[in-house]
Amino acid sequence: MQTIDFQLRDEFVELCNLLKLVGVADSGGRGKALVAAGEVTLDGQLESRKTAKVRAGQVVECLGVRIKVVTAD
Repeated sequence: MQTIDFQLRDEFVELCNLLKLVGVADSGGRGKALVAAGEVTLDGQLESRKTAKVRAGQVVECLGVRIKVVTAD
């Protein structure tokens, strides 16, 4: 499984936008479709909220990619 560290610059990032920003989805709409299809987990739990607030320390998995959200230096 590929792992990506995402540097969070604000308090949170919406889940569908995170998938777009790291390149798992080619658009926010595609990110929403992946969430709706049950392809996304947040901290090991299936996530159905397309605009869930993802904060530093959380882990998102989708299509064989693990995204670790970390604070920006």
